[in-house]
Amino acid sequence: MQAHTEALEITTFRLQDCTWRTFLRANAEVDAWLRRQPGFRWRRIARRRDGTVVDMLLWDSVAHGTAAARRLMRELRGAAIHALIDPNTVSWDIAPVQHVSGEARDGREADAETETDSLAA
Repeated sequence: MQAHTEALEITTFRLQDCTWRTFLRANAEVDAWLRRQPGFRWRRIARRRDGTVVDMLLWDSVAHGTAAARRLMRELRGAAIHALIDPNTVSWDIAPVQHVSGEARDGREADAETETDSLAA
């Protein structure tokens, strides 16, 4: 089994009084900033039926994601995106990836788990 060091960051929140389109446009600044961060892999944004936003990022490690989150709050302090998010609804977490399936590696499908139990960690 191959251990993974990747980390998945998941933030959920509700929007203030703005349209979905306005919110997505305001993310351009954040997206550009993320692409410059060490360890950043990708970002996906989804919206649940109840309107909750789910913002998911994949990092090379928990350390990369945690450091970037701290920098984002400092370096993008005045970004338009912050005014669109209801701060009382924000939930943020980052966790090491424990299982990967469906990702092609060397022509084979990966199906790896680490030895640690993430729920017990």
